[in-house]
Formats: sequence, C-alpha cells, structure tokens
Amino acid sequence: MKGKIRQNFSLCDRLSKKALFFLPIMALCLLTGITGCEVSPSNQVPNNDQNSTSQNPQIKEKKVILTTFTVLADLAQNVAGEAAQVESLTKIGSEIHGYEPTPSDLIRAQKADLILDNGFGLEKWAERFYNNLKNVPHITLSEGITPINITEDNYKGKPNPHAWMSPRLALIYVENIRKALINLDPINQEIYNNNARIYSDKIKAIDQELKTIISVIPPEKRYIVSCEGAFSYLAKDYGLKEVYLWSVNAEKQATPKQVQRVIDTVKNNQIPTVFCESTVSDEAQKQVVKETGANFGGVFYVDSLSKEDGKVPTYLDLLKYNIETLVNGLNQ
Repeated sequence: MKGKIRQNFSLCDRLSKKALFFLPIMALCLLTGITGCEVSPSNQVPNNDQNSTSQNPQIKEKKVILTTFTVLADLAQNVAGEAAQVESLTKIGSEIHGYEPTPSDLIRAQKADLILDNGFGLEKWAERFYNNLKNVPHITLSEGITPINITEDNYKGKPNPHAWMSPRLALIYVENIRKALINLDPINQEIYNNNARIYSDKIKAIDQELKTIISVIPPEKRYIVSCEGAFSYLAKDYGLKEVYLWSVNAEKQATPKQVQRVIDTVKNNQIPTVFCESTVSDEAQKQVVKETGANFGGVFYVDSLSKEDGKVPTYLDLLKYNIETLVNGLNQ
C-alpha cells in the first residue's frame, strides 16, 4: 500500500508463553547497555502468516523492511509498493535522536530482512542496536549526500542529520532505497524501478511547488525560526535564513543563552512568527514570543509523520504542510 506506514505494534500480543519467558532476559540486556546480547532466530515466536506461506509454496513471502522512523518508512513504502512490507521501528510522534530501543524492538529487527536508517548521527543508538542483531543487513540512506555541518553548540562540526527535509536530497534517499530493495529482492526489480520513478516525479513536482510558494516572500523576510535546527538543507534550497534554539533535539530545554540569541534575532529583524516541532516542547519558544511580541505559528513536522487522519500522514504532506505553515506565519 503506497504512501502508508504499516506498523506492527501487536507483536507482543502474539507472543507465546515461551517467548514471554524470553523478554526479561532481553530487558536485562537492555539495562546493561544491550552489549553482547544476540537474538537468535531460534528464539523467535513463529509468525502465523509466515507458517501459512511456507506450507503453500505458491504464495510468495514478502520481504520485511524495517526503518528507524516513520518518515523513512513512508519513503520506502512508496518505492516498495505491494512487493514488500515496510514498518517503522519507532512509533508516530517518537523523538528519534535519543530513542531507547526495547526488547521487542530487537525481536522485530531480528525478523526483518533489511533495516534502513538515516545516518549522519541521527540515530545515536543505532550502532549499539545493530551490534545485537544477527545476520540482518542495514543500509544508510543519506549515503552520497554532502552534509551541512553544524556550526555551534555541542554538535559543532558534526553533520546536520535532517537531509530528508530537502526534496532535492530526498531523491537520493529514494534512489538508495531502490538500489537496496533490488539488491535484496531482484525478482521484483521492475516494480521497484517503476515505483521509484513515479515517486521521484512527485517529489520533483513538490520541489517546484515549494519554490514558487516561497518566491513570493521578499528575500529580507525569508526567516524560518524553529526550536531545532532541522531546516538547514531546506533553507539552502529555497534561500531561507535559519534561526533555531538548539541544533539537535537532545537538550531537555534551551539554555538562557540560546533563548536570548533567538530573542535578539527576532527583534532585530522584525520576524513576525516563530515555530517549534511536533516532537519537542514549545515552552522555550513561547518565551521568545513573550519577550518579542512575535506570533507563535504552530508546529513543523520533521522527525515524525502524523497518524493517517492527521495533518501529515505522508512525507509529501509533510513538505507541503511545513512550507504552507511558514508562509502563513510570515504573512501575519
């Protein structure tokens, strides 16, 4: 099913008594840094669908693709189509940077055929997580992208991980997904090639649409003020000036210095509206509003999509919603 994320959060409901015995062991591994713990396929609970497939060889079993967060899952599902099953490891609304994998995450990952991650230091937990998996390949989708390095705070000199926020760079993600799926499942390469082409055309159309929308904003007013510095790639593409409280969602709250820096920038440039992101608290940005008289324009979506009936159920919706929210705020 294109453009939709199928998350399998009912796994624990299907665990047998034998598997329930296994979970405390995994929890102990997690508490100790999940170092040296491996999930063996022999410890997995049989999947009823897989069993029926093996009993009927005429039914082709779909490959299971696991991604580290929901945005990547939507990208991958659009390329996979009906030929593969795509799931997000993290739930909708999860804060991805400091995510703590659970024992059930390890079980799900061990049952996957391939894991797709973002890289650029986004999933700080990924390396430790992968070390505890056995024979499950993983692909980094930002491969081939020249990073924009962070210039301040504790992450100075490290790559900004939010490359998917640029539609132009998202095309590289799609291409990397296409190659990975064909390598994993060559029998369906025609499907993957066709889906990738169609989806890339949609992203290109969004790119042109966003370019047109932003072009009506006077250059001196093209500021995007957010909590996290997640818009560096997008700002570069469309000639925006980026202002943020912190560079990466890791701090529990902004420091007084960070808040004052944004307050001064908003005042000096008469920026009418500021924003935050859907996965973090907006309290610090509300302080900026109070001190400057600027409007609070709502939230951007960056690290997570919304539910299917929400504002940004797909990646393409995310791009359009964020830009429309920005333009509406700057026109206040």
